[in-house]
Amino acid sequence: MDSVFCYRDSDAAAAQGGPLQGLRIAIQPNLSVAGWPTEAGSHALANYTALEDATAVQRLRAAGACLCGSTRMSEFGFGLQGSQAGQAIARQAADAELVLDLMGESRLAAANTAVCGFKPSYGLVSRSGLIGLIPSMECCGLLSESMPAVRKILQAVAGPDELDFSLPEEAPPDLSPQAIDPRTTTIGVLSEAMRGLPGEQQEEFRASVHALQQAGFRTREVSLPDFPLCSLVHNVVGSVEASSCAGRYDSVRYGPRPPGAKNWNEMYLLARGAAFGPLLKSYLFQGAFFQFEKYEAYENACRIRARLLADVQQLTAQTDFLMLPAVAGAAVGAAASLADAYAHFTCTLFANVTGQPALYLPPASGARQAGFQLAGPRLCDGRLLALGEHLLNLRRGGK
Repeated sequence: MDSVFCYRDSDAAAAQGGPLQGLRIAIQPNLSVAGWPTEAGSHALANYTALEDATAVQRLRAAGACLCGSTRMSEFGFGLQGSQAGQAIARQAADAELVLDLMGESRLAAANTAVCGFKPSYGLVSRSGLIGLIPSMECCGLLSESMPAVRKILQAVAGPDELDFSLPEEAPPDLSPQAIDPRTTTIGVLSEAMRGLPGEQQEEFRASVHALQQAGFRTREVSLPDFPLCSLVHNVVGSVEASSCAGRYDSVRYGPRPPGAKNWNEMYLLARGAAFGPLLKSYLFQGAFFQFEKYEAYENACRIRARLLADVQQLTAQTDFLMLPAVAGAAVGAAASLADAYAHFTCTLFANVTGQPALYLPPASGARQAGFQLAGPRLCDGRLLALGEHLLNLRRGGK
């Protein structure tokens, strides 16, 4: 079996013609494709096969895309441990990949493989048919070397869906190509995100800021004092939502049933104990604690989240876009604990907490600059992609 794909289908059905004709797209096995293994990287869904296509899959096929297979993922998409996100693109086995973004996985996977990684605004892409974990923070991220491909895929999958009750009733943003004028575009550099960078990384990031200035963009340092609280809010709120969502994996509807149970309660406990890996299990235990023993901590985290949303709205009203690092410290590796997992995603969690779109751009080949994230107000996805395409063309020597 391929080391990247956990299921490969080079002849998946696609509509003839369409804007995505000829584009090979890999997905993760938590996005339902009828007849495909859909185990979401977890023993809790061992041998589960999807019965119908997710809404995003239906729309990809209708637009002419070829679904070339599903890639190996971390358990329920939480973190990048065991994930092969981005490798199908790096090995030229796919042109793009859909990756669940819970904490910033699509952006850090992009950083690991030197491609572009985009997290859309929350509520822009239907979650119907998606096996998720943190409903209020997760969405389908996109990886590709090509920014036009990212835009075309988003245009194909975005929009209202009556099967997804979590989608707000609002008009989708304009996702068509747009011109970017550097002289009238202000990019705010988030100071709190830079403070935790090691010396060399900080120099490389500042070199990237200087490159933007040389390209004609106006930059200014901006502050979000509560930025460090994004990790706390995500940890508390996310674990409670995950604990609630994972309650369905009780071996009655999904997953293998361990032998030896004497009654239904024992069966439930044994099944839950066998269903999850150590990292996810500790996250679920934590969520249950906040849900049943320390609920006031969860309420406080929700209040802080609301304050962060208001502060970010004020901040994005002062600048057109925000710029911040993607990786703080060492490259992402195996997480031995929840603290390790959250340390890897220090710079990316904010967008999942606030629902903003966020884009990772890789560094220019041979340049002593860092890859970085760009973010903007919720539903500014089209303009953010336009900025990314403009900058990527500059980095690759285009006009």
